[in-house]
Amino acid sequence: MRWWSVANFVSNAGTWMQLTVQNLLVLQITGSAAATGLSLSVQAAPGLLMSLAGGAAVDRFPRKLTAAVSQALLGAVAFVTAFLVAFDQLSVGVLMVLAAVTGLIATVDGPACALLGNDLVRPEDVPSAIGVGSLVHNAGRLAGAGLAGLAVGVFGTAAAYAANGLSFLFVTAVIPFLRPVPAAVAGPSPAAVPAAATVPGGADGMTVREGLAFFARRPRLVALAGITGISAVFGRNYGLTLAVLVTGPLAGGAAAFGTVSTVLAVGGIVGAVVGARLRKPSVRVVGLLAAAGALLQVAAGLSPSLAVLLVLVLPMAVAESVSDTAGTTVLQTDPPAHLRGRVLGVWGSIRTVWSLAGPPALGLLMELAGARGALVTGGLVIAGAIAAGYVLQDRRRVPAPVLVPAPALTDRPALSTAA
Repeated sequence: MRWWSVANFVSNAGTWMQLTVQNLLVLQITGSAAATGLSLSVQAAPGLLMSLAGGAAVDRFPRKLTAAVSQALLGAVAFVTAFLVAFDQLSVGVLMVLAAVTGLIATVDGPACALLGNDLVRPEDVPSAIGVGSLVHNAGRLAGAGLAGLAVGVFGTAAAYAANGLSFLFVTAVIPFLRPVPAAVAGPSPAAVPAAATVPGGADGMTVREGLAFFARRPRLVALAGITGISAVFGRNYGLTLAVLVTGPLAGGAAAFGTVSTVLAVGGIVGAVVGARLRKPSVRVVGLLAAAGALLQVAAGLSPSLAVLLVLVLPMAVAESVSDTAGTTVLQTDPPAHLRGRVLGVWGSIRTVWSLAGPPALGLLMELAGARGALVTGGLVIAGAIAAGYVLQDRRRVPAPVLVPAPALTDRPALSTAA
């Protein structure tokens, strides 16, 4: 697990470095911010449909082999891009194709690497492993964003892509030496899996429909999707909402927003550490934390100054990070072992819908209500929707009164008066 965490840190740093450089590269080639957004959408688009097939592939083939092959392919795409950039042969069309190929490979790589990390620890330690993964992700994001400027300024754009390719090869080289815990790979015995958790066909079919059927029949997974989806659409896009709030109503500059972004990242790391201590997270915990983060978002939208905003941003990021870690744990441990890849594939498709629909919807809300109005309205919508869901759930749990018929009087002796 230590080797896997180091490899993931290196890979995450390389990925975020490449993503940052890719945005700068598209701007350099086209001079269009719209084209930059399009490149991100093209990379995310394969997840809309192909995540289902990618999750089925993860269930069908050995996990270590699947993760190693996908990491090697991602490395190959990075090296090809570096070669084209170095020899000035990269056009916008080719870059879009490479972005789409990267997104396609990621539909397999994402669930394969996530589940492989869980296989390295005992089942009871999976929440801690997911928390460590979240911590590594946030630390890699900070390191990658910082290294992007250094790589471009000193070595050039091609070097950033080449470095990312090397990071993927490092992960590929580490995977053969990992030793999964046998109990984690085997999963629960069939007798231990509830009847509601099974679908017709068993593990042999490995069909995409099995993953869809399982997800649709599990109310807790559907509720988790609802909570995460509404949070993703009306919150979380702080790179957009807080940037406008800081540079607009709060009259700050780029440096001030950089400070806010740093506090958000620190809160994410703290939340990952706290989330790693959750032993048995539930959807209810996820919802309560998401609602708390939403209410803090409302307060952040009403901040009178940058200092007050900084005070609110830290606990907001902590609450949302712990909520994300708890939700990921539920998602990756609720399905039986032979269905986890396909369930993550379903989740990948749903998450792609959020990532494609969220920014435009939030942008429209900001156009209508401004940055403050978008933060306040979005937070109230999230908290209200979660509260309504809990009320409906509690009503369903209340048992209906059972009417007991009165005993018949015909069998009793007739009443008479004393003589």
